[in-house]
Amino acid sequence: MGAARVTASTANGPFGDTPRRLRPWQWLDTVLLLFLVAAAFSTPVLRGSGRDLDYAANLRRFLGYFWPPDWSVLPAALSALVETAQIAVLATLFALVLAVPFGMAGARTVAPRGFVLLARVVLNAVRTLPSLILALIAVAVVGGNALAGVLALTAYSLGYLGKFFADAFEAVDFRAMRALRQGGAHPIQAFQYGLWPAVRPLIWSHSIWMLEYNLRSATIIGYVGAGGLGLLLHTYQEFYAWDKFAAVLVVIFLLVCALDALGEWARRRITSAGAVRANPET
Repeated sequence: MGAARVTASTANGPFGDTPRRLRPWQWLDTVLLLFLVAAAFSTPVLRGSGRDLDYAANLRRFLGYFWPPDWSVLPAALSALVETAQIAVLATLFALVLAVPFGMAGARTVAPRGFVLLARVVLNAVRTLPSLILALIAVAVVGGNALAGVLALTAYSLGYLGKFFADAFEAVDFRAMRALRQGGAHPIQAFQYGLWPAVRPLIWSHSIWMLEYNLRSATIIGYVGAGGLGLLLHTYQEFYAWDKFAAVLVVIFLLVCALDALGEWARRRITSAGAVRANPET
């Protein structure tokens, strides 16, 4: 009998009748192992040019061109900074408006299977193209100006926000919305009072992140003629004016620091507001 019990236990696994399958921590270990194997196979890209170079001396010499920064370009940099912010804000706004319906169409819990497949294909296709490639296409269509930057970043942001919003709609509980519909509420009212309060913190959080990202990206797409600080960087780089280039980099650094602080503050407010709504007694 004892042997039979041991055999049955062994056949059924160490947890009795629990089927043998990888548990969450085992999946994580497997993924980590695969990542380490991929890293090992990737080491050949670390080889250098094959020449005997003094890397430290090369770095010191190149960084020496940047010091001291030429602050005479500060007025032009600040003007380009304003244009960069305008590009990022408009692109994020347009992408947000488009991403909400795309997110709903791409959510399996909201839309029919056909809509989900079509929306996911469109969003995947947009995310496939880097922002610089989208900027090149936009410049070819509307010319080298800030409008090209808005169009490029709108398309790029739509690919990511649409995916984020689709995942957010799939993660929320639809029972409140269904209860309102069964009680006779209009579909718009059911969405407004049953679904939107649950998904709103996620949407605003993703939108703030996208705005931060677009403000950084808008400084780069100017390299291909899409306006903003990137256009100044490209101009100074073409003429090897590294001291002017350094001044623009300082402006971008300050912008990134300000964005990081502002984004962190906004996310805290969104999180605390969501917590208050979930526990009104507190």
